[in-house]
Amino acid sequence: MRTSMATVCISGTLADKLHACADAGFDGVEIFEPDLLAAPESPEEIAALAGRLGLALDLYQPMRDVEGVDEPAFAAVLRRAEAKFRLMNRLGIDLVLCCSNVATATIDDDAVSAAQLRRLGDLARDYGIRIAFEALAWGRFVDDYRRAWRIVELADHPAVGVCLDSFHILSRGHDTSAIADIPSERIFFVQLADAPRLSMDVLSWSRHHRLFPGEGDFDLVDFTARIVSAGYTGPWSLEVFNDTFRQTDARRTARHARRSLRWLEDAVSRVLPDAVGRDDLTMLPDSAAPSGVDFVEIKAEDTSAVEELLGQLGFTSRGRHRTKPVTLWTAGNARLVLNEQHARGWEPRLAAVGLEVDDAEAVDLRMDELHVPRAYRRTYASEERLDGAVAPDGTEVYWAQAADEGEPAWVAEFEHGEPERASAVVGVDHVSLSQPWQAIEEATLFYTAGFALRVDSSTEVPGPQGLVASRVLGAPGGGVRLPLNVAPPILAGERAGAALPQHVAFACSDVRALARSARERGFVPLAMPRNYYDDLAARFEMTDAAVDELRELHLGYDRDHAGEYLHFYTRTIGEVFLEFVERVDDYAGYGAGTAPVRLSAQGRR
Repeated sequence: MRTSMATVCISGTLADKLHACADAGFDGVEIFEPDLLAAPESPEEIAALAGRLGLALDLYQPMRDVEGVDEPAFAAVLRRAEAKFRLMNRLGIDLVLCCSNVATATIDDDAVSAAQLRRLGDLARDYGIRIAFEALAWGRFVDDYRRAWRIVELADHPAVGVCLDSFHILSRGHDTSAIADIPSERIFFVQLADAPRLSMDVLSWSRHHRLFPGEGDFDLVDFTARIVSAGYTGPWSLEVFNDTFRQTDARRTARHARRSLRWLEDAVSRVLPDAVGRDDLTMLPDSAAPSGVDFVEIKAEDTSAVEELLGQLGFTSRGRHRTKPVTLWTAGNARLVLNEQHARGWEPRLAAVGLEVDDAEAVDLRMDELHVPRAYRRTYASEERLDGAVAPDGTEVYWAQAADEGEPAWVAEFEHGEPERASAVVGVDHVSLSQPWQAIEEATLFYTAGFALRVDSSTEVPGPQGLVASRVLGAPGGGVRLPLNVAPPILAGERAGAALPQHVAFACSDVRALARSARERGFVPLAMPRNYYDDLAARFEMTDAAVDELRELHLGYDRDHAGEYLHFYTRTIGEVFLEFVERVDDYAGYGAGTAPVRLSAQGRR
């Protein structure tokens, strides 16, 4: 598929944006007029720069308020249009986006709008230019792509076609089946944007909250597949107005944007495998979602405080790696790697997660296709090679072929460990990753496109300094659960972990027994206030003895229609803490009612 992006999507000067788009692998760009007006370069210099970078200049936009006006106003439209057409000739662009009128329209008549577009088309043709007419979702009279097509059809001019924009169509809930009624040669351009479902006016929604494909709630796969089926072969262009993306590094955002289009291409290819009949749409290598967590790694200059904690909680030291200052601790199927290599000055932090997959080679190829930055670790010939990538928050994510039985082969590289002891810990329940405020959408795409995880739920948890947004990604069957948390902006710095610690939650067969045995070994849990337990007694039908037991062990508790959840937390060491959980029956949540209490308790410490 031929890819393009509007320069409004990313930060920087127009020259910066062109370099970023070329670096990300886009085929072309839409020039957003304010970017050109602010540029010190001449139109000819911009055109020459795009040529050197291998970028086509696909579209000039926007030209506003061109139809539905009286004759004196339309005369002014023609004068304005002629100036823009001369400018476009200097740029070498032959397509202009004309939006439906939102400000000056006084005549609600399709025939009038069509006649004016026809006259505009006559002028455009003199300059070798075509017009793509787009229905804005907040247009004064024309706010539906179906009406925009009727007007273009009435105009009956070869230089006048339609632009189909996913936001303007899907935000209004318009029926997309009518796309099939538009001849492919009259679809001059397609603009794509995803978005979350929000209850707000559509103009503000559009201007501030658009997302790249795969990151919101729109069914972009169905929308795009309908346009492919209609026979459109032009550029697939991103037009994403988003306050975050316009503040972050342009090159990184452009790569993120291009990755989203690769995800969309794959998804469309899968729903139209036989109907496409085109070699410009290809699938990503097949890869099922991970089946489980292989390991979690904590890195620090000195990991002794974490080692002491693990000993209290029943983990077994499996020894030191034979070539690196790295140790392995296990309990049940949970494997925790403590890494002191290249960690000078580091407090303990969650540095890496390993995932078990059914086809490691396919994941590797998939990551290459998505141009994900790769993680590198030096390994010797006798050691197991782990492929990995760097997530947007800096966490390294590795993948390895799931073992048919027993432990993975890399465990044998650790020597002089202790005999495995029995433990109530059975595995990793979830890994909670704190995200910088600007990285949550990119992180969502990284895990969904790269590992076929899905967004299971989203919520907001009140904390002492504001709401913490949480988005849970998971694999079917619950083998992998990754809550992604975003701290309030006032706390979110360059490293989110400095403000909002990361944590690993371990699944237990009997969390009460673990809490008692850990206490006997000197473990001190994160203390929960008495008010919390008074509230539990009020919310749930529990005996005084049951509440007293929870209070004594500092256990959190939740219950829903499917089951129960019991858990406790360790203190925070550096930028990480541990949680131990027991799920009873089919409880699928994360004890959200306990999270505000935990955040306050951590804040006090």
